[in-house]
Amino acid sequence: MRKIALKRHVLDIPNERSSHTIPTPRGGGLAIVITWYIGITIIYLYKSLDKELYFALLTGIILAFISLIDDLISIKPFVRFLFQGITATIAFYFLGGFSPLSVLNVEFNFSIFLYPFIILGIIWFINLFNFLDGIDAYASVEAVFVVTALFIFTGNYINIVLVAAVLGFLIWNWPRAKIFMGDVGSTQLGFILSVLGIYFHNEHKISIILWLMLTSLFWFDATYTLIRRWQNKEKLSQAHKKHAYQRIVQAGFSHSKTVYFSMIINAIIFLLVALGFNFKIFILPLFLLNMLCLFGINRLIDRRKSFK
Repeated sequence: MRKIALKRHVLDIPNERSSHTIPTPRGGGLAIVITWYIGITIIYLYKSLDKELYFALLTGIILAFISLIDDLISIKPFVRFLFQGITATIAFYFLGGFSPLSVLNVEFNFSIFLYPFIILGIIWFINLFNFLDGIDAYASVEAVFVVTALFIFTGNYINIVLVAAVLGFLIWNWPRAKIFMGDVGSTQLGFILSVLGIYFHNEHKISIILWLMLTSLFWFDATYTLIRRWQNKEKLSQAHKKHAYQRIVQAGFSHSKTVYFSMIINAIIFLLVALGFNFKIFILPLFLLNMLCLFGINRLIDRRKSFK
């Protein structure tokens, strides 16, 4: 993929939002996509993968197609969101909806009228993973962490397929990166993780609350940054470098140091999730503690590099 990108001049040119300084080949995420779909198809043919999950994940080919086009020739946001919405809706249909959420032995049954908001959540996760793929190895390491944790808690080997696919790319993406994954990779990872989260929740393998904790390093940063920019009356569609991980780099951290820092945070999050997995009565307090920790880290980063 790197050779093809160089030959076709598919390069990521640094701009005001970039955290890198030299043109770098992009589109390496296509290697992840190809490996992933070959892997899950083999597992499905050997009858080791549920039909519902396989077809829900297979829907991601639509997303991969439109994201690859966006990598090659930028397309209008409306078209991009339209295809993301189609992908999320079809995948959610194959997943069969959303099971009741059990908290402290109380079940919260999600009405069909709330399903559109869950679909919007999938679309948001697709995009926020793309937003946070801004420095070398960051998105790759996050994906490896989440699916490794999911494998530990669920025992489902589909997670290992994604770990293998992403690790193969990570070799080339570790600082200083020789190739970027591009939208075709980052959006696909966001989609896959959201589908796996809903599926494992529906199968009662791991609560969606614990999945939210596992993925919180990314969605908290993206969501909190968006809220702060809205409060500042900034144009939300305008490119920026205000995410926490970007401001850490601006404050003087190298890409590799920032990735190692994220690993430490994720290790703490994993311990909190493990406690919640084994002692379900503490899930909500642990979730709140998780949010407080991430908020505190953001405030510390503010001291190093002001949000304004």
